Amino acid sequence: MPTHNADIAAVFSEIADRLEIQGANPFRIRAYRNAALTLGELAQDARGMLAKGEDLRHIPGIGDDLASKISEIVDTGRCDLLERLRRDLPPAVTELLRIPGLGPRRVRALYHDLQVQTVEQLYRAARDGRIRALPGFGEKTELHIIEAIEAHASKTQRFKLAVAAQYADALSAFLQTQPGVTKVAVAGSFRRMRETVGDLDIVATAAADSPVIARLTGYDEVATVLGAGSTRASVVLKSGLQVDLRVVAEQAFGAALHYFTGSKAHNIALRRIAQRRGLKINEYGVFRDSERIAGEDESSVYRSVDLPWIPPELREDRGEIEAARAGHLPRLVERADLRGDLHAHTTATDGHDSLREMARAAQAIGLEYLAITEHSRRLAVARGLDPLRLARQCDAIDRLNAELDSFTLLKGIEVDILENGDLDLPDDVLGRLDLVVGAVHSRFDLSRARQTRRILRAMEHPHFTLLAHPTGRRLEHREPYDVDMLRIIREAKSRGCFLELNAHPERLDLLDTHCHMAKEEGVLVSVNSDAHSRFDFANLSYGIGQARRGWLEKDDVLNTRPLAALRPLLKRTM
Repeated sequence: MPTHNADIAAVFSEIADRLEIQGANPFRIRAYRNAALTLGELAQDARGMLAKGEDLRHIPGIGDDLASKISEIVDTGRCDLLERLRRDLPPAVTELLRIPGLGPRRVRALYHDLQVQTVEQLYRAARDGRIRALPGFGEKTELHIIEAIEAHASKTQRFKLAVAAQYADALSAFLQTQPGVTKVAVAGSFRRMRETVGDLDIVATAAADSPVIARLTGYDEVATVLGAGSTRASVVLKSGLQVDLRVVAEQAFGAALHYFTGSKAHNIALRRIAQRRGLKINEYGVFRDSERIAGEDESSVYRSVDLPWIPPELREDRGEIEAARAGHLPRLVERADLRGDLHAHTTATDGHDSLREMARAAQAIGLEYLAITEHSRRLAVARGLDPLRLARQCDAIDRLNAELDSFTLLKGIEVDILENGDLDLPDDVLGRLDLVVGAVHSRFDLSRARQTRRILRAMEHPHFTLLAHPTGRRLEHREPYDVDMLRIIREAKSRGCFLELNAHPERLDLLDTHCHMAKEEGVLVSVNSDAHSRFDFANLSYGIGQARRGWLEKDDVLNTRPLAALRPLLKRTM
């Protein structure tokens, strides 16, 4: 039975795929597609909301029909609409949509004309030269299909961090309640806050007679048991996520947690240091000959080689061991350090909540200020603001600020950076705002030189404050555009403007390496939610995880400053 938002999102995503292949109403398809995106990354658990009697229609994009279907999925583990759609098309046909270049019309043609139902059949048809004869395909398209399938096959399945968290949190809570279990920790790339997770590594301590292994293999979300013994088990959940559990002795918990957190390169580097001292580090402890000298906690593992504990997010063998040895490890930024958020949207454009609702939600999580940065007019699909509508919103912000207590809304805009580097609104309009967030939303295919020149020219505008989601990537959907990030960062330094780390789990952009680069160049990074609803502020924790991977400290992050200290920095760019 689906129990997580990600499971419900998968149902809605498949419904949208099947409706699209059938050529159904585009608005209906979009409703399911948007609901899948919203639920897949929603911090609040829909099943938990139902259990509390909360109205699911408060979730952005969820109306009566979708709320009813969510209840059906949670209550019965099935969706009648999806089952009906599956009877109309073979189960695997939607996998064809995962192949780049294949839209619903082409999938429909391949199914009806060539009886292609699976990726394997598609590959065979392409290799046999049968696809080029279909209307709208051709030899070049056929070759692209072959290349795309081969590239697709080489990729291992990974889950976005926010999606993996739904399963990790539930599994940890489940295992912690089992008889004899004393400690449970999720390790691996999840603990290192990687943008995507291949599997979940869980380390636990338990009494010898604990049934924890059997309870994991019997967990109601397990689809396949890959193996199970007295101290370890590997299973695959119905979602496709693999889970590996290791049960260790109390005195080895820290060593196991360190070993399974990784990364591999970091662990190897630490083991080499240990070997030079006549020590051996493995998942069972730190040993001198046969004597265990450390391993009860992670700090003891690092102390055994005269190093301080290194935060998991830094364990990538990118200089963290040398920094630890020299006493120069950064004091990484924490979620509690954030004083505000400089990128958010409301119902004025493509957001789901009002100014007042967004302000209250931001204040409720402890923020002191929030910048409202609607899209500009060029982004018509988001109902972007023209100068007149922007002026009206600024007036509304002023009126609301007069009512708010100990909280401030800042006036901003997420202005489109046009292909030639111009901004979508004139300088005299932008000059009336508290900040201007520039963003690339088109022509991601420009060459490295042209894309870089485009952004550099935009940053020359006198009121440019902050570059939003600087590489334009969307995990699993769009690769980063090609840009010279070092030149961008150095121009930001020269201009006195800033870079955004967009905390949306689908973006997590800046990359961690670019965060580190910005830190070294002295450019402040703003960790922003890009919230389109009051629920999205929860994503700030993922942005902080990415910032920590980039070695950022509190003072490296623009919006850790109180408003009084922030305003002069914003004005410096205006």
